[in-house]
Amino acid sequence: MSLFRNLMFLLLLLTCSTCANKADNVEEDFTRYVNPNIGTTHSRWFFYTPAALPFGMAKLAPSTNGSYGNKSGWEAVGYEDGHTSIEGFACFHEFQIGGVMLMPVVGEVKTRPGSLETPHEGYRSKFDKNTEVATTGYYSVVLNDYDTKVELTATDRVGYQRYIFPETDSAYIIFDIGNQLGESGAVKDAHIRLIDNQTIDGFVTTTPEYVKKYQSGTDLTMFFYAKLDKPVEESLVFLRGEKPLFGNEIKGVGSTMAVKFSTKEEERVLVKIGLSYTSIDNAKLNYETEAAAKTFEEAKQAAHEVWKEKIGRIRVTGGTNDDKIKFYTGLYHAILGRGLASDVNGAYPKNDGSIGQIETDSQGTPAHHHYNTDAIWGAFWNLTQLWTLAYPEYYSDWIKSQLLVYKDTGWLGDGIANSRYVSGVGTNFTGLAIAAAYNCGFRDFDINLAYEAAFKNEIDGKSRPLGAGKPDVSFFVENGFAPYAPELQNKTVPECWMFGTSHTLEYSFSCYAVAQFAKQLNKTKDYGLLNKLAGSWENIFDKETHLMRPRLTDGSFIKDFDPTAPWIGFQEGNAIQYTFYVPHEPERLIEKVGQNIFNNRLDSIFIISQSNIFGGGKELNAFSGLHALYNHGNQPNLQTAWLFNFSGKPHLTQKWTRTICNEFYGTEGIHGYGYGQDEDQGQLGAWYVMAAMGLFDVKGLTEENPKMQLGSPLFERIEIKLNQKYYPGDTFVIETENNSKENKYVQSLSLNGKIQKSVFIPFSDIASGGKVKLTMGANPDTE
Repeated sequence: MSLFRNLMFLLLLLTCSTCANKADNVEEDFTRYVNPNIGTTHSRWFFYTPAALPFGMAKLAPSTNGSYGNKSGWEAVGYEDGHTSIEGFACFHEFQIGGVMLMPVVGEVKTRPGSLETPHEGYRSKFDKNTEVATTGYYSVVLNDYDTKVELTATDRVGYQRYIFPETDSAYIIFDIGNQLGESGAVKDAHIRLIDNQTIDGFVTTTPEYVKKYQSGTDLTMFFYAKLDKPVEESLVFLRGEKPLFGNEIKGVGSTMAVKFSTKEEERVLVKIGLSYTSIDNAKLNYETEAAAKTFEEAKQAAHEVWKEKIGRIRVTGGTNDDKIKFYTGLYHAILGRGLASDVNGAYPKNDGSIGQIETDSQGTPAHHHYNTDAIWGAFWNLTQLWTLAYPEYYSDWIKSQLLVYKDTGWLGDGIANSRYVSGVGTNFTGLAIAAAYNCGFRDFDINLAYEAAFKNEIDGKSRPLGAGKPDVSFFVENGFAPYAPELQNKTVPECWMFGTSHTLEYSFSCYAVAQFAKQLNKTKDYGLLNKLAGSWENIFDKETHLMRPRLTDGSFIKDFDPTAPWIGFQEGNAIQYTFYVPHEPERLIEKVGQNIFNNRLDSIFIISQSNIFGGGKELNAFSGLHALYNHGNQPNLQTAWLFNFSGKPHLTQKWTRTICNEFYGTEGIHGYGYGQDEDQGQLGAWYVMAAMGLFDVKGLTEENPKMQLGSPLFERIEIKLNQKYYPGDTFVIETENNSKENKYVQSLSLNGKIQKSVFIPFSDIASGGKVKLTMGANPDTE
């Protein structure tokens, strides 16, 4: 991020702070702390979408290299903080989904976007960072090569793009539809047509890499219906790189259309783009319902109000400006991702490619929404805890989305894109997430169907589709562990047999979660089976090294064991990192290792890891920390710093969680979520939010009666507004005294006015609107 932009952002904060002090009666707008440009160096396709609503379908953003695509479906692509040219403004940004890009140009129409190195060879334009404005629900920038300002905003399912042109007789808007974009994968088909001089519609069908991998032979389609507020004078059509021709329609891979206008100086041209994953008719309906009568300014203001309400559900007082910027930017990312897939009428894309229909009431309002989602791998240590506290209505709809897929296919998905299977890592924690919601009192979904789906997900491997994850679950159920079997990797995808050791730990955890679900439903036999499987992690615990160690198919431990080597039995990690992955039975793990050894080892790991910024140092790579002792830039470690709460050293949880907040997280483009590490649709941001509140559950709310653990809050006061449709309380409050950078250790605490020594807080007390008070000090309380 440029020095100029940093200074402007700080001036905005200071100005807003002054205004707030002068008008105490005005409700504080916490969106002012959100800076979408943080962490945009080496970020994923879906990461940077400032012109969007929380959990929305329309997610608009500039693209600097989205047209490059990505080989494996996950590499960093889209918007890069260090790039100096823009190739267009895309409307769809999701995991494995990208498309419908528009670009305003003036003068000659070029038929390729051009490259970052030679932007003049295409229609991309250079821009200056100091002309960028990115806030919640709005983005703008000036395109230098065309002397044109671009503004973006959105409703849930409609993107707004407004261009302020110079005086010219050759202003164009390019509709780049039929080309690969971001994580979309290769384009299979596309169609664009100019229906009348103010209406354009079409679609693009793509084959994302993860869809090809986990549901081979299928694809996904994005539809659009665009309305312009200025009549088109003429239209050109072309395939990328080919000569443009006059025409009103074009089909096939590479399809692009350019529509022409004559404009006066600073004339505004507005395009509203209705979006859908089901049909052009529903894209049109989404436009008519959400945007036909709404101006750009009205949409922008409405977007701001939605963000203000959602962000404002958690209100913090005290702390530094940087603390608040990191907190609310993390919260922003946590509720930005995993967006809408259903239309205003409840139509949604089914797994088989047909159109499904969510039940509606007498007014035609759908009973719930359907959502796309990356895998929930690791999200029980960040997103689902945050959803439970502040956004339970979304969590409930997320569960109902998963149950729609189950009803349509007979299996829970892991990740889903347009309901297609896009299993992120070949596991499946959806059943765990459903069970955790039930434990926290959610009852507004089909409980019997949910249990059926969750139980099947844990124990059934027969005819299991690859996209449902857990391909080695039958071996696990029959043998009490999943093997490391490299001899089988060429017969299937690596996730099937290369990561059995981490799978054993993960399956043990999810079996525990669903076991608690079974127990509450009086499924005694199921509970017995699941509870036994939950202890399977002990079968891979090596008593000699006190580490988790891969076993071969014959049950023997691997030889030449290197505890720091990733990928050998462990998904995106190593034995040292994964040894602490027993979240459901940390007490038993501590007992097996020995309390003193456990504490000394874990503390030493953090002491050493601090020199690498708790990950891969400053290497810009999503996997830069895989060889490290601790890697905060990836999911398998996110509970580790909280384990001291179970090992008799809660002051070390207080020390290290606060240190990670201060040092791993930053407020720059290059240093946001580590250095170029994978934020994964809000997971790292949500972890910061939970840690900065000093509230976390190692067990991911999977206990029958969940309890959260306390850490070291960064703020003097934290208020979480509770949804009284789900909880009896109105607000849960955490207050601290004597809190400062130096005073990070809890000296005493009370819950609802009663002093207690334990750092464990029953979730029921949180849901009832409880209050925690902490007295902080510079020295750890070791008693």
